[in-house]
Amino acid sequence: MITIENLHKRYRRTEALRGVSLTVPEGRVTAFLGANGAGKTTTIQCAMNLLERDSGRIEVLGADPRKLTADHWRRIGYVSENQRFPGWMSLTSMLDYLRPLYGDRWDRDFERKLLKDFDIPPKTKMGSLSRGQRMKAALVSAVAFRPRLVVLDEPFSGLDPLVRDEFLAGLLELTGTEGWTVWMSSHDIEEVERVADRVILLGEGRVRLEDDADALRERFRLVDVTTAEEIRMASALPAEWVDYQPRGRGASLVDTAYDEAASRARCAELFPGMTRYEARPMSLREIFVAMAKHERAGKEAVS
Repeated sequence: MITIENLHKRYRRTEALRGVSLTVPEGRVTAFLGANGAGKTTTIQCAMNLLERDSGRIEVLGADPRKLTADHWRRIGYVSENQRFPGWMSLTSMLDYLRPLYGDRWDRDFERKLLKDFDIPPKTKMGSLSRGQRMKAALVSAVAFRPRLVVLDEPFSGLDPLVRDEFLAGLLELTGTEGWTVWMSSHDIEEVERVADRVILLGEGRVRLEDDADALRERFRLVDVTTAEEIRMASALPAEWVDYQPRGRGASLVDTAYDEAASRARCAELFPGMTRYEARPMSLREIFVAMAKHERAGKEAVS
């Protein structure tokens, strides 16, 4: 549904995107993760033709976003935390305005169901709605025409836990019943972990990880070892180990290419006198934190 290759974008002296390449496959929920300032919104805005790129190739629904037609846009739903709405309009008036733009693709029955499920007061002016209500109103306006591709840029920012839960529950139901392709950026990893079946991790304007969520959980392990004597670690660590933390007669590390037999054997070799070995699965949040620490350590080493 979306293909990006070697995307670059600079804001004066700041290089926001440094060769971003990624794919958003059809029928999947792809989480686009990264810290604030990692380049997520810039990437999405380039893909949605809201921002001009410096270089690189982008295809959305098989077309360059600069050449997307009205028919293409009728198949794309977009929601951003920074979206602005006419405050003087009620939600009913705004939907009345939007409906003709989508012709027979707009589903009035679906619209009514969404309004009922999200419990948004339709006659209240948009400027008087809470932030959570406005985000749910944005989702209604972005999906009532049953798009093939739904792009969500930080949809949870500033929402209270109850509204987040309602938003996610609605999104889960819709993606399950409609078979949509969803590309969702967020730095709130614990929330998106519930819905994402694919993960792209962005850091410093580059893609650091791109894989199915289950595959990431399978190949990442937090390893703890204990030795009979104080650890004297070799200077050269395996390349697949990150976030290594020695502590007296014990150490922890993250193995990014976990294989039980190989990992245990490597630890036995590098930690003489190993008396305990334990490897446990990691959540997406733990994986993200470990990779962020690794990236920061690499920058400090270079500087």
